[in-house]
Amino acid sequence: AAGDQDSPPGSRFVCTSLPLDAAGAGCPLPPVPMQGGALPPEEELKATVLQLRETVLQQKETIGSQREAIRELTGKLSRCEGADGKAAPGTWKKEPGKGKDTMGDLPRDPAQVIDQLSRTMQTLKDRLESLEHQLRANVSYAALPNDLREMLQRRLGDLERQLLSKVAELEDEKSLLHNETSAHRQKTETALNALLERVSELEKGNSAFKSPDEFKVSLPLRTNYLYGKIKKSLPELYAFTVCLWLRSSASPGIGTPFSYAVPGQANEIVLIEWGNNPIELLINDKVAQLPLFISDGKWHHICITWTTRDGMWEAFQDGEKLGTGENLAPWHPIKPGGVLILGQEQDTVGGRFDATQAFVGEMSQFNIWDRVLKAEDIMNIANCSTNMPGNIIPWVDNNVDVFGGATKWPVETCEERLLDL
Repeated sequence: AAGDQDSPPGSRFVCTSLPLDAAGAGCPLPPVPMQGGALPPEEELKATVLQLRETVLQQKETIGSQREAIRELTGKLSRCEGADGKAAPGTWKKEPGKGKDTMGDLPRDPAQVIDQLSRTMQTLKDRLESLEHQLRANVSYAALPNDLREMLQRRLGDLERQLLSKVAELEDEKSLLHNETSAHRQKTETALNALLERVSELEKGNSAFKSPDEFKVSLPLRTNYLYGKIKKSLPELYAFTVCLWLRSSASPGIGTPFSYAVPGQANEIVLIEWGNNPIELLINDKVAQLPLFISDGKWHHICITWTTRDGMWEAFQDGEKLGTGENLAPWHPIKPGGVLILGQEQDTVGGRFDATQAFVGEMSQFNIWDRVLKAEDIMNIANCSTNMPGNIIPWVDNNVDVFGGATKWPVETCEERLLDL
């Protein structure tokens, strides 16, 4: 047992003293004991030595195979943990001057060797499981570079802030829309009702004329019972424009082309030429004299504008502005709900006409707007280049009733009326 030629260098052996007579024999194998027979003490000692030697050799083989497995596992752990540049606790170190990894001096007791190897294997297994758990949990995030992670975090923060801002804006808009819903609904319903009313009027018109507006009202006598009446009334107005075509040869004065009376004020709006007086515009019983001359028996286009602001007024004849003024019932809004009469001056709402103030002649295209028209618009209407129905009172057949012998007739074309000027 002094040495074994097949054993690798650096191996350790268990040495046991042998009898002198056994040394020269080269440690021959003991004879197989006979069954049922008792071995002599020397033979029994030899058998024990051989068994111990076989046990050591088996332990050496086991240790060698386990070292290879541990070395492989250690290499894998080193690759996993090499990024930190530190050796994890419990890793094996390579002894200086040796080509093999060791764990220091192995205990001489085989039981201790096996126990230590078992603990080492368990430690390596726990570390591997911990690494695998961390890799599974963080592989999608930890594998990213630090700069990329920071950029993603900033982007996510920006998106979150933008989303919160957008949500706040939408909440504000929702609140605003909720507050304005009733007002929008009311305006929409009002516009739709006005449109439906206009459509119904056009559908029910059954006009005898080629077009609903191609007619004139004829008032041939100076009486207190011939007149026309506009079915629609005026709303409250802070400005207006009234335009009409008229032809009169009456003398003296043309009378009253139109008048608008409301409860408590018969002269809310009146256009009148009475006797030898000039043509006058009355608003709330206030008077402005207009420089118009239309009693020559020819067709003339007349437009009058007024605004409550400073009581400014303008007078147009045949598209040309002939006069302007101010302080005519300033800051007085035109009252709604009155009666609009063609050809007579009202002393009470809708009645008490005076024959000396009646209009004698023909009129057409009586339109009213709720604003002051521009001079170029009035010129275009007068020279027949445009057709602009009034947005408050349009000249349509089914909106005008005639009484007392007043009649409706087809009107000359706009061009024919121009030739009559």
